[in-house]
Amino acid sequence: MRVAALSLVDFRCYEAVDLDLGPGVTAVVGGNGAGKTSLLEAIGWASLGRSFRGVVDAALVRTDAAQAILRVSVVIDDGNRDRLVEAEVRAVGRNRVLLDHHPVARTRDLSGCLRVTVFAPDDLALVKGGPAGRRTYLDDLLVATTPRFQAVRSEYDKVVRHRNALLKGGVRDAEARGTLEVFDEQLVRVGTELVIGRLRLVAQLAPAVDTAYRALAPATAPIVATYVAEWSEDADPEETAVPDLLRAALAARHRNELDRGLTLVGPHRDEWRLEVSGLDSRTHASQGEQRTLALALRLAGHRLATDVLGEPPVLLLDDVFSELDHDRADALVQELPAGQTIVTTAGDLPASVHPEHRVRVDAGKIVPA
Repeated sequence: MRVAALSLVDFRCYEAVDLDLGPGVTAVVGGNGAGKTSLLEAIGWASLGRSFRGVVDAALVRTDAAQAILRVSVVIDDGNRDRLVEAEVRAVGRNRVLLDHHPVARTRDLSGCLRVTVFAPDDLALVKGGPAGRRTYLDDLLVATTPRFQAVRSEYDKVVRHRNALLKGGVRDAEARGTLEVFDEQLVRVGTELVIGRLRLVAQLAPAVDTAYRALAPATAPIVATYVAEWSEDADPEETAVPDLLRAALAARHRNELDRGLTLVGPHRDEWRLEVSGLDSRTHASQGEQRTLALALRLAGHRLATDVLGEPPVLLLDDVFSELDHDRADALVQELPAGQTIVTTAGDLPASVHPEHRVRVDAGKIVPA
């Protein structure tokens, strides 16, 4: 799987651009603000149906334009099969997305056409930030390796949203109490499926994170990863116990939920705690340890996806090497599986990176290298 061509109109700083991409490593070179990251962002959108930078779609539309248009051509099985993702990303209103010229109702259908792994400077927030970022990391990887979990994830979010609306409005009569009981059972059912998916994923992922971290920072203490949930007294709960634990926690906290008008029990509040040398990496690891751990998370996820899918996702490296010393940069390059890689840089790449292709951008335009 690789991206063969990218076409943009009114996307970010690009008025119009057409770019052919070859296999192997492509280096996108340019100054700060030239538009390097926007090219990766467009490719990422074609896979994820959203920006990997966490911004709203309206921010992707060029100033004074009503919509951005992107087209991404994907080659699969060494050219035996081609796919085309087309999207109108609108500043106001609903986007229009086509896959092979047919409308796509759900963005989760895009992930089967194009899979990507993104390394970005903002990845540091995976370690330094709150639990929400780590939950999103786990759920994105879960969907990438087992696509049916996108439907599970969406259904769970819908249940929590509707349950919150009911709690906020007040549960004052028998009909409302009956509706709440229905939502409770839906939350237990779908929440259990999501939790079990996460538990199985982290069982595979945790040793891979430890291995990746040691490869990037030799002679370090092991990385300990633990799934922690308020609804379970024990970390990494047994799969068979999950539904009963969720149901009991809901019953115990109903009064508190009614008072606050908010769902306080479920996987939307869980944590995946990462420890370095026995201490919480979020609060006790050094900046260097946190950055290395963030890289290890992405590398481990990329390896796991490669193993499960039988081929590496397209690798998008956004200005990763500027924050790494020589040894860690070389170690990261050595650990990356083979496959199409698109890397951005404002300066020199490590000597161990050998791009087959170079693209230079300046002020939203492709210029001669």
